Amino acid sequence: MPLPKAELHLHIEGSLEPELAFALAARNGVPLPYASTEELRHAYSFRDLQSFLDLYYALTAVLRTEDDFHDLADAYLRRAAAQGVRHAEIFFDPQAHTSRGVPIGTVIEGLGRALDQAEHRHGVTTRLILSFLRDQSAESALATFESARPHLHRVHGVGLDSAEVGHPPAKFREVYRLAAEAGLHRVAHAGEEGPPAYITEALDELGVERVDHGLRCLEDPALVDRLAREQVPLTVCPLSNVRLRCVDTLADHPLRRMIDAGLLVTVNSDDPAYFGGYADDNFAAVREALGLDDETLRTLAANSFTASFLDEETKAARLAEVAAYTFAD
Repeated sequence: MPLPKAELHLHIEGSLEPELAFALAARNGVPLPYASTEELRHAYSFRDLQSFLDLYYALTAVLRTEDDFHDLADAYLRRAAAQGVRHAEIFFDPQAHTSRGVPIGTVIEGLGRALDQAEHRHGVTTRLILSFLRDQSAESALATFESARPHLHRVHGVGLDSAEVGHPPAKFREVYRLAAEAGLHRVAHAGEEGPPAYITEALDELGVERVDHGLRCLEDPALVDRLAREQVPLTVCPLSNVRLRCVDTLADHPLRRMIDAGLLVTVNSDDPAYFGGYADDNFAAVREALGLDDETLRTLAANSFTASFLDEETKAARLAEVAAYTFAD
């Protein structure tokens, strides 16, 4: 069994494997411009973040019904459990679906049904995080949040994703204020392609409790000091960073430097169907590329539970599992 871990940076739409995409396309009568799953998988190669996002959003067309969203989440949870994931905090992008005429309730209730079953079926506890598309307007985010209010009993937090450059966090100050008033956790992508200043802005203007990615913090020593002092979690996604050209190779990845700087770093898969690996695949990849030893991997796994939105009792139980884990020789 792989090392127990939590996954805190996972876009459920990014777990759409080609086989499921074709199955849902057939179910819903949606034509795909690919002759086979192999041809589609070959298309899962990208020059940069925008070329990835273009395909990512195009394939959401196969997701139409509650059952589609249920099946998408259940397929991810099954794979995640096999990779040692004991807890998953899952992002979803409602605007990618409501813009196509899919009601937000269809999305949330379909995902929620799979998450309700997750602990019994897969041994995975879950949280659901509603993410706003930062390349859309602040008004669209506000309208999305208001439309989600009847379903907020299923939502634990809000996030911010999609194309980062040119869309600073402060643009979404008001919707994050409303989310805080509603008692929701707050996270945001920052410092993936955007500058370190976006990380500071996410902390100060949005009140985020975790920073998703955060790689570019290393360019600002004062920010690194702050993140280390305040133990702000960073949800790093190594295979994603290579595929989207944030770093040239895994050997160049700054994960070790982030650990050495005392940052509360976690390792996650981001969009695993597109980036070639789920949670434990990312652990294995950085172990090999960066020469991480067993105890460093154990620290990364422990960090993932520490940084989660689990209650303290459950966190303690999961941390005990990590401490007791025996690595294979």
